Amino acid sequence: MDIGLSEEQELLKNSAREFLTGECLEEHVRAMEADAKGYSPDLWRKLGELGWHGLMIPAEFGGSGLTLYDLCIVVGEAGRSLLPGPFIPNQVAVGLLLESGAESQRSKYLPAIADGSRIHTYAVAESAGRWGSDDVTMRVQRTRDSIVLNGAKLFVPDASVADVIWVIARSDNGFVAAAVPHTAKGIRIANLATMTGEKLAEVALEKVAVANDDVIELASLEGFANRAMTLECAYQVGLVEKDLEITVDYAKNREAFGRPIGSFQAIQHKAADMVTDVDGMRFITYRAAAALTEGDPSASLKVAMAKAWCSEASRRVVAHGQQIHGAIGFTKEYTIQLYFRRQKHGELFWGDADFHRERIARMLNI
Repeated sequence: MDIGLSEEQELLKNSAREFLTGECLEEHVRAMEADAKGYSPDLWRKLGELGWHGLMIPAEFGGSGLTLYDLCIVVGEAGRSLLPGPFIPNQVAVGLLLESGAESQRSKYLPAIADGSRIHTYAVAESAGRWGSDDVTMRVQRTRDSIVLNGAKLFVPDASVADVIWVIARSDNGFVAAAVPHTAKGIRIANLATMTGEKLAEVALEKVAVANDDVIELASLEGFANRAMTLECAYQVGLVEKDLEITVDYAKNREAFGRPIGSFQAIQHKAADMVTDVDGMRFITYRAAAALTEGDPSASLKVAMAKAWCSEASRRVVAHGQQIHGAIGFTKEYTIQLYFRRQKHGELFWGDADFHRERIARMLNI
């Protein structure tokens, strides 16, 4: 399994970094935390012009036809810049349609996603706040030509700006993903307060009818969840890479007792630990992305390992970054606190390290 980057992938990475360095500045990230939408329609349009929304979408539907691995490269650069908005959940919906959607559903939804004119998200977690298949208790009711949804979903990303919410529910044959328009009768969206500025919501559904043509039947949630978890890991990889760079730069310039604090052995040890964790996160995440891209039978195990490691390692990296900065790193004027707060979202979303170690133990029959 080759997890190195080809020449084309290096170009993709460099162009993404150059674009986001110029367009997704710290001022933009701060402004979007307070913005009701949580994203800039103008920047969203520019992402569409670059073809990012359609990276995995086949050319016949207006996309580039690249792989999940390629997408992870771009998502990693998004993490470096703390790109706000529905980019990741939109891509999770793309993966769902590509893997399990009917041709008519792909034709209906993918072109509008590719050109950026429609935003999709998904709804999985419920009152338990956990992300396992067993924690999905919402059950569909079937009629002759539709299904009916009743219940509530928690932590739905960017629900208030999404045109379509793919609601995951249990059925007699496994699960379904139902495309629910945000204007559907019987849907209520309530935004949740978060410490990171992430736009999460509770979505309540009361007798929401979805036509059978807009329902995807799923035998399991494994593929859907694996893609979502891997994209979250890729974002965290970029986040900690930038956190490390900011911290090292600070240690080189901040002086104490007449010399840079980076010359002190205690600071060097923390920086070395950060490098080890960042490198480990990068390797294990791209190994999981490669496994999914290549259809490796052990992909689920590799994804669970990646999420378990990234959840804890990212916390260690940002904690060291804060400690090296000292108390001033916790003030809102400093950039580093943005990464510290945003890391917590990625650590917990789609399950923390304990959740995934439990999954690993079950897979290995421990």
